Amino acid sequence: MKQGDYCVRISYGKDVIFRIEYIIQNTAVLRGVEFRLIADAPLSDLERVEGTFSNSAALGYDLRFTETRKRMEQFRKVQVEKQMRTMGEAGLESSYFEVPGKVLHLDGDASYLRKSMDLYRRLKVPVEGHYVAEKDMADALLRLLPNSRPDIVVITGHDGMIKSEAEQNKYHLSSYKNSTHFVKAIRAARQFEKNIDTLTVIAGACQSHFEALLQAGANFASSPGRILIHALDPVQIACKVSYTSIQESVNMMDVISNTVSGIKGMGGIETRGSYRIGLPNIQHM
Repeated sequence: MKQGDYCVRISYGKDVIFRIEYIIQNTAVLRGVEFRLIADAPLSDLERVEGTFSNSAALGYDLRFTETRKRMEQFRKVQVEKQMRTMGEAGLESSYFEVPGKVLHLDGDASYLRKSMDLYRRLKVPVEGHYVAEKDMADALLRLLPNSRPDIVVITGHDGMIKSEAEQNKYHLSSYKNSTHFVKAIRAARQFEKNIDTLTVIAGACQSHFEALLQAGANFASSPGRILIHALDPVQIACKVSYTSIQESVNMMDVISNTVSGIKGMGGIETRGSYRIGLPNIQHM
């Protein structure tokens, strides 16, 4: 067993496929392949996953990616048709332009960041993405926010409950691997912009301390049920906020139910969209 190998944990019923990040003595630090989970396990508890299984995990991820993209494309199609009808009634169907909300995405996993950026770009969401270790996210935001000036901030990466601590108190931040860092990052974002409708903050990863993230100022966070969340769940919510009208609130049940992990994985508070239209579209004049 070595760094970079795909593996499963025997004691957890081989439920999640991980990649070995690094090994310290006889303990491996693991990062989920499909889920935003970080964990550690003794090497004796790991079983290597050979190529066919790792390929199937990648295929499963790609299928989820495709499903997410199709849902968002359908949402955009309905939105555009509605907008065209409204503008058509005023005789301006070809005279407006769109200004979707801009996203600043900080991710503690470089491979997930690449996949996230791909989805943003496919959906034509303005985005700036940075690979930043969870512990450095608060400082990074203080540096990036004044120049980026986004409408939406995504703060994500990997997290997980520390088993021994979690059994004692799942509501204590010390029971989590990275929730404390996410809380600090959210507070940094709110130091820059306090208004929750001016700056939408989406934060967390697998099993994150949902209540602490909301109390720190997040609009949407993981994980109410302390479950694993899919890597693209925060991205899907960000895209929905980006293309929901500034005059409307995001449809909470719609946005949460369309995530892979559902209501136990992601939750939040009523939030205004960031999408605007403008007149005239000088390309059609």
